[in-house]
Amino acid sequence: MQFQTISDIYEINDRVRAKLRSTVESLTDEQLDALPDGEKWSVGQVVEHVSMVAGGLQRICAKLIAKAEAAGSLSDGKIDMSTLAARSGDADAQKLEAPEFVHPTGGKTVAESLDLLDEVSIGLRQLQPLYEKYDGNANKFPHPYFGDLNANEWLILAGGHEARHMRQIQRI
Repeated sequence: MQFQTISDIYEINDRVRAKLRSTVESLTDEQLDALPDGEKWSVGQVVEHVSMVAGGLQRICAKLIAKAEAAGSLSDGKIDMSTLAARSGDADAQKLEAPEFVHPTGGKTVAESLDLLDEVSIGLRQLQPLYEKYDGNANKFPHPYFGDLNANEWLILAGGHEARHMRQIQRI
């Protein structure tokens, strides 16, 4: 998917978040807790993982866009997603292993995880004016699978990660 504006990224991320929430909220407790054959995590654990990752993504986005602001790097409106596009093409077909520090602990309910996702969404939304003013392509931070991503790519990845796991939840 090609994004023309920062608003496009936020709009898609909001739609993904709403779809994830509605999908999860439509499930019974038994469905949330079941561990299907061939899966390492239940739906509830997947949602906890998504919320853990989302918090980290928000912190990375904030750090990168603050760095552009501090440098006075103004946006030209272009969104460079070449690294993410080049390296994520077949990611949906792969079973990626999450780093240990974002494995679910079972310490959060699904409702708590969804509340955390809402908090992250608010935090990311507060960054939107900075994303629109400053160059989100200027600074990079390494992702364990996709390499060095810029702030715009990390913002895109926030929705992409949730979309990936929403599809996993639907399969489960």
